[in-house]
Amino acid sequence: MPNRMNEFRGMSDEQLALALRDTEKHLFQLRFQSATDRLETPSEIRKAKRDIARIRTLQRAKELAKLEGLPVEQIGTRIASLSAKEAANLPGKRTAHRQVARLKRFYAAKGGKLPLPAAPAPTETKAPAPKAAAPAKTEAKKGSGK
Repeated sequence: MPNRMNEFRGMSDEQLALALRDTEKHLFQLRFQSATDRLETPSEIRKAKRDIARIRTLQRAKELAKLEGLPVEQIGTRIASLSAKEAANLPGKRTAHRQVARLKRFYAAKGGKLPLPAAPAPTETKAPAPKAAAPAKTEAKKGSGK
């Protein structure tokens, strides 16, 4: 296990992304093979999942290390640009939303003050129509139903 982790640590960001894509593709093939045939080594699925987790962990650690080196103002501008992307309602807004949430936590921990969210622009609303009197309720007659 440590050999595999050391191997991943020596890779660049692009190499890690490529290794992640290859491992996910391999896992897909293993799952497909498992559903159609019998696997020779069922433990390969577990190994592939663990490799994916290792790669993602290293990617996140590298991302956090890069954020540590950034000044607080630059993190604030990233939050603003990602928030604009999220508000634009374009594809990728879920990813942008997650990144904004992560950056806000990191930003606050670093000592930055988050701006208050902008109030939504007032839209024209119609005055509520006066309510008409509700019809009087009548009691159902009790009987045999005939």
